[in-house]
Amino acid sequence: MRTITKITTQKKNTERYNIFTDEGSGEQYAFSVDAAVLIKFGLKKGLDLDDFLYTEICYEDDIRKSYNLALQYLARRMRSELEVRKYLMEKNVDPPIIQEVILKLYDYKFLDDEQYACSFVRTQMKTTDKGAVLIQRELKDRGISTALIEKAMVLYPFADQLETAKKLCEKMGGRNTKDSERVLKQKLEQMLIRKGFDYDVISEAVSEAAAGMKNDEMDALKFQAQKLHRKYENETGFEYERKMKQALFRKGFSLEQIENYLTSFSRTPPFQ
Repeated sequence: MRTITKITTQKKNTERYNIFTDEGSGEQYAFSVDAAVLIKFGLKKGLDLDDFLYTEICYEDDIRKSYNLALQYLARRMRSELEVRKYLMEKNVDPPIIQEVILKLYDYKFLDDEQYACSFVRTQMKTTDKGAVLIQRELKDRGISTALIEKAMVLYPFADQLETAKKLCEKMGGRNTKDSERVLKQKLEQMLIRKGFDYDVISEAVSEAAAGMKNDEMDALKFQAQKLHRKYENETGFEYERKMKQALFRKGFSLEQIENYLTSFSRTPPFQ
């Protein structure tokens, strides 16, 4: 049987108290508790602690310490339940304690995955150019349920997704004026896929963007041909023409465009 002999306030944290006990061999430090635990169990000098009560006090104090740790983590920004669980696990908090902390956080409204999901979607819409697919994936990675993700994604309607995708296309298209239309479309599609847009948004955004910034195919063809000419200018006539056609076709130009271009000029003028 332990008997409390002294209770002192910690110097660095006045919300915690050091408990000293005597088990028959003299007074010694036993454990420390949060102020709330001290009050809950009515700890005071002279109180006897059996093993069961001692275990209950330590368990309750572990919950309080872990709860305060979670509050500090949540003070930086909103977190999902899964993020809090992972954080406490990294701090070596036992699973039963984590579960108690999570329930307590929900009781006091410090955790709310639905509110978190909605806030996350709004923030991504305002501060990034991510598509809905990528945002949903990130929410899933944070432990948000499918049902809550669907609710939150209502805040990012198709029209807004399309507007963001079109702006990205316009920006990228302006930097790729020397590409064939086919290659430009491929680049735009690949970029939007990486950004996390779905097929319907990509299809409409690329179509509208391509229609609005029609490249001059002949200018683009001439630009690419000039570059390739420097690469193959030492080839023989037949080999030169074969490699030029293959390379320009891979660049996205049609065989008809390539034939017309190469046969409209002698070998030298187009590349001067």
